[in-house]
Amino acid sequence: MKDYIVVIGGGLAGTEAAYQIAKRGIHVKLYEMKPVKFSPAHSNPHLAEIVCSNSFKSNLLTNACGLLKEELRTLDSLLIKVADETSVPAGQALAVDRDMFAKKVTDEIRNNEFIEIIKEEVGENIHLKDLCKEAITIIATGPLTSDLLSKEIQELTGQDKLYFFDAAAPIVSKDSINFDIAFYGDRYSQEKKKEETIEEWRKRLEEEEETQSYINLPMNQEEYEDFVKELINAEVITLHEFEKREIFEGCMPIEIMAKRGLDTLRFGPLKPVGFDDPRTGKRPYAVVQLRQDNKQASLYNMVGFQTNLKYGEQKRVFSMIPGLENAEFIKYGVMHRNTYINSTALLDYTYNLKANHQIYFAGQITGVEGYVESISSGMVAALNAIKDFQNRAETHENHKVIFSPYTIIGSLAQYISTPNTKFQPMNANFGILPELEGKKIKDKKERYKKLAKRSLETFK
Repeated sequence: MKDYIVVIGGGLAGTEAAYQIAKRGIHVKLYEMKPVKFSPAHSNPHLAEIVCSNSFKSNLLTNACGLLKEELRTLDSLLIKVADETSVPAGQALAVDRDMFAKKVTDEIRNNEFIEIIKEEVGENIHLKDLCKEAITIIATGPLTSDLLSKEIQELTGQDKLYFFDAAAPIVSKDSINFDIAFYGDRYSQEKKKEETIEEWRKRLEEEEETQSYINLPMNQEEYEDFVKELINAEVITLHEFEKREIFEGCMPIEIMAKRGLDTLRFGPLKPVGFDDPRTGKRPYAVVQLRQDNKQASLYNMVGFQTNLKYGEQKRVFSMIPGLENAEFIKYGVMHRNTYINSTALLDYTYNLKANHQIYFAGQITGVEGYVESISSGMVAALNAIKDFQNRAETHENHKVIFSPYTIIGSLAQYISTPNTKFQPMNANFGILPELEGKKIKDKKERYKKLAKRSLETFK
């Protein structure tokens, strides 16, 4: 094995990983194809280029991303430090001057004697399989990984394809759902049986609810038609030129479906067949289904609600659905190109490839979503690659750096590596943390304070 670690990709995850490795006195070969070649979304020759918003989200500890930043500050994250140093006024959020941020990170990496920057696209003249044979390798190439390297990653992982994440539905917190309206039940299993009285039927539903993976939100005709009207008139996000493509039937945005006719959704994802409303004992006009999204059953995915609506419009329109009037949207729906591996089958809690302990992945290619989340994955991958490098004579299992699931860093790593057939990218949120012990705290702000306190105490 060579006396250096390879990092592929000079984005947020890759530069954080390279810095953490170099800080320990270990040499790094950092491969970055810019400025020789740019992805369709990149234009700045610097490392750690921020493509979309300049916001790193909230700094408050009662916000999961704010808590994640605090955990990273404790670990001496280079990128969070630079973000703090290049911040611009943004209220309670951490926003940066994107040019100053990228330049400062680039200077830190370029001036580090332990880091060699190689400006070349992996997959063209130099190949992934050769790099991985020679040295511990961290692949941090992001959601716009080049076609050549994507093909080599497919061969490396044994997957037929990477996931091309074109459209995904919002995720809501179970605690914010109004169960005076919502009810548990899979299609047909909760219909009232002919021989049951209403009282017997309702009792059966209550007894079965803990084993149900779906929550249902019934709508009457007026509620449904008002919802469809607002949905088809809501503002959508303008896609990048390279993202504009034919819309496939399998992942059609719900607002496009709604424009095809007033009853289209009632005969599609909102069809009421197989459901009775426990409030009336009758079939509703339409039903929105929420599907369990995590092991703790604290997060639920809006079935069939993949969308390209602006985030504010999603909040406004989807809150019209009975039962979601006070919904907390943990993750809004998106529609864009996002190449990522099937991490739940391929990676462990350290972002290490299960089939080859010399290889790590980091950044959005793993299924973490967001700037700070990418930095977090780069940190975890780097700390474990360092341990591997320092303990090459020992067995791999003896020196894993595994963060507690009570921390945001640890819960993210656990989420992307836990088997899940409905896996989709995830950002930092309190819903992926284990619940607090003892009596349930209804006040959301107070609950988040306690979760943050527990996280930081566990982290230290």
